[in-house]
Amino acid sequence: MSLIRHFIAGREVADADRTGPVYNPATGARQHEVAFASVGEVEQAIAAAKAALPGWRATGLVKRADVFFKLRHLLVERQGELAAILTSEHGKVLSDAAGEISRGIENVEFAAGLVHLLKGEHSEQVARGVDVHSLKQPVGVVGAITPFNFPVMVPLWMVASAIACGNTVVLKPSEKDPSASVFLAKLFQEAGLPDGVLNVVHGDKVAVDTILDSPDVRAISFVGSTPIAKSIYERASANGKRVQALGGAKNHMVVMPDADLEGAADAAVSAAYGSAGERCMAVSVLVAVGDVADRLVEAVRSRMGALKIGDGTDAASEMGPLITREHRDKVASYVTGAGAEGATVVVDGTQQQFDGDGFFVGVSLIDHVKPGMKVYEDEIFGPVLSVVRVESYEEAVELINANRFANGVAIFTRDGGTARQFEFDIEVGMVGVNVPIPVPIGAYSFGGWKNSLFGDSHIYGPESVHFYTRSKVVTSRWPNPSESQINLGFPSNH
Repeated sequence: MSLIRHFIAGREVADADRTGPVYNPATGARQHEVAFASVGEVEQAIAAAKAALPGWRATGLVKRADVFFKLRHLLVERQGELAAILTSEHGKVLSDAAGEISRGIENVEFAAGLVHLLKGEHSEQVARGVDVHSLKQPVGVVGAITPFNFPVMVPLWMVASAIACGNTVVLKPSEKDPSASVFLAKLFQEAGLPDGVLNVVHGDKVAVDTILDSPDVRAISFVGSTPIAKSIYERASANGKRVQALGGAKNHMVVMPDADLEGAADAAVSAAYGSAGERCMAVSVLVAVGDVADRLVEAVRSRMGALKIGDGTDAASEMGPLITREHRDKVASYVTGAGAEGATVVVDGTQQQFDGDGFFVGVSLIDHVKPGMKVYEDEIFGPVLSVVRVESYEEAVELINANRFANGVAIFTRDGGTARQFEFDIEVGMVGVNVPIPVPIGAYSFGGWKNSLFGDSHIYGPESVHFYTRSKVVTSRWPNPSESQINLGFPSNH
């Protein structure tokens, strides 16, 4: 059985004192072992990043940008190969894997514009003979800790911007599907990135804690569940690091009585069950306003039976398995427990039978869900769609704004005034109008509010440039030596 190794200072290494299993979720078969890094191996990766920092920081911006242009070409050229890796270890269907890579490429394209992104400002003659200019300089070594659900896209959200800004990186991907990160590191190397600028270490809490506690790591980027995000933020910030920690979500989709019902039902099914619901931007709550509820529930239910669930390598499959057997069982428990909470299970996906030992579960629809129920309060991270019925637009807004998560939200309506008011009223970081999954393009930034984000910077896009750089302001004067004199007063701009 092959061993997935770390990638440190431009080569694969592993003592392999500890390892973990990597499964094919579609078959349940153990297909690889992944090396779990020791404290020493993580420190080796951090040391490699620290050693590479002066040279990479001094590299010209045009030469840095050239790496990203070459990387984009390589990602497009080898997209099929990388998608196959995603499908084999995560389980998502090949088309979804290819789509993830395409969204990651958007961030590579953004990073390729670093010559423009890293421009400072200049003010001439702020006082007699005095000029002021600002600089954007890298923060140093960055730790990037990424989740299992997007093994290519989320690392590129972090790594592309961090490296473009002149930093070096230690990436700790999920141990559940680790191969993609090593593949990306090798593509960066092929594109001309110097050894040590991007390092990959695999593992568990040992690796994470070593990164969080290292005095040589200056910033931490994290995406994962809210409890872990909160813990990461508190520990890393207590160690004096800059931190962005993106947490969980409970994304609502509001359907107004005037909405295109058929289009809304299509959108709800796509956004709830795509990638088996293992998306932090998946729609998990359908908010039916007024008299639209019965018709909407039926429209969604009627579409569910036709969904093809199977091995992601099968071109006919629209949804694959969940990432692990344990996660599948946890997701199923929310469905089986919903009835006891007073909800109505319209479609019970846990009853669907599948051949083999893969980690499959069917799609579920639960009606008459209310706040306070576990199926409503928790981030399930699986193919379970809850329906909450409300009487009015105002009640829908109140429901959403009271939720502890605030990652994404959508409204479906034909009324422009309602849509505009929703944008104004709603307390959520990313809003879609007739768009169920409002993930911004690479030129904007991604992130939520409340318990969906710890820290003050969203990820990728313009806010990433702010996060991965420090601002330095320089005030300069070149006086005539004959005009020099002693002045003990407060500096004046006159």
